[in-house]
Amino acid sequence: MSEFQASNFKKENGGTPDLLGKTELTSPYFFVPPSGTTAERPENCAAGTLRFNTDVGTLEVYRGDTVGWEQIQRRESQYLGGGTGSNAGTGTRGLFGLGFISPTGTNQINFVTVQTLGNTSDFGDLTNGTKNFGCASSSTRGLFIHGADTNGPGETNIIDFVTISSTGNASDFGDATTKRRQRAGVSNGTRAVFGGGYREASSPHLVDVMDYVTIAQTGNAIDFGNLSNASRVTASVNSTTRGVYGISHPGAGNILEFITISTTGNVTDFGDRTVVSDFPTATSNSTRGLFAGGDGAGDAANNVINFITIASAGNAMDFGDLASRRTRFVGATSSPTRALFAGGNSPSVDNVIQFVEIATTGDAVDFGDLTSASSFGSTGGTLSNGHGGL
Repeated sequence: MSEFQASNFKKENGGTPDLLGKTELTSPYFFVPPSGTTAERPENCAAGTLRFNTDVGTLEVYRGDTVGWEQIQRRESQYLGGGTGSNAGTGTRGLFGLGFISPTGTNQINFVTVQTLGNTSDFGDLTNGTKNFGCASSSTRGLFIHGADTNGPGETNIIDFVTISSTGNASDFGDATTKRRQRAGVSNGTRAVFGGGYREASSPHLVDVMDYVTIAQTGNAIDFGNLSNASRVTASVNSTTRGVYGISHPGAGNILEFITISTTGNVTDFGDRTVVSDFPTATSNSTRGLFAGGDGAGDAANNVINFITIASAGNAMDFGDLASRRTRFVGATSSPTRALFAGGNSPSVDNVIQFVEIATTGDAVDFGDLTSASSFGSTGGTLSNGHGGL
């Protein structure tokens, strides 16, 4: 039989209520759960254990040894397929920039409703052909920060934006602090932070730069801080408070580093993925981040999916497998419940989209197809109106 500690119940106007003979609790009674920091989480507790995390300011529940602690977050009904008026039943919309369609780059954008299995549809075009770009979003606006310029040599610093709920071509937002490709974005719905990158025509090729923008306000990016080492970053996940970058260059391709998105400053070590790989992809809901695929030893792609609990620094754990070995993705996107991994090399370029349910573990299954076989798209960051930062 479950028990409550009577001292944890309070009256709305103060004092301890008389609980003798009570079988139902209604206002003016309420329950104050145990509270503490992330570091003070109890060990070996029962699934369903509830507490208030004072570090992140939200309730969290222990979902068993495999999943661990998860934060309980309010979600706008429109993201879950509910909503009213013009948002009724819309669900989460995810966008993919296609990047590279052989033999050249493209400016095409696709969109999909994450809750509904099926193929993508055409959304519109970026202002310029680009590949290896980063992306991030709020619940209404999506950002593409360009990478390699497919119309000429080198990289660009262009930032485009779109309104996620509509369709149409992207508009100019501003410029990043430096020209580079292979940088990843994280966002908390208000601010987007882009980290790392690679410059083919400049030396040193790898950079440790992080810069940020306020998503609702067009303008140029501002310096945020630095990664621990210069590196390209092609995978990133975020909660409402924290962004986690997956370092991607060979020799350091399993390192995870994190920032607090609302502040500025350098990264902090988070832990390691289970595999060393280049060009993985990643996406998340508000509590759990998933990293998938990438090049392994000798450029051989892997099919590994790892997961982390974003609020808790530590090493990643095995989630399951992609349906095939895959790298150099078009990108990944997510709703609060589902993650999609799209396109890439397997080993040839294809248009396959796979999905998993984020709260479980297991292998990815078929979702549908992109409009074209493509790769080297949004190399880091999630663009949807229901991802983990919202």
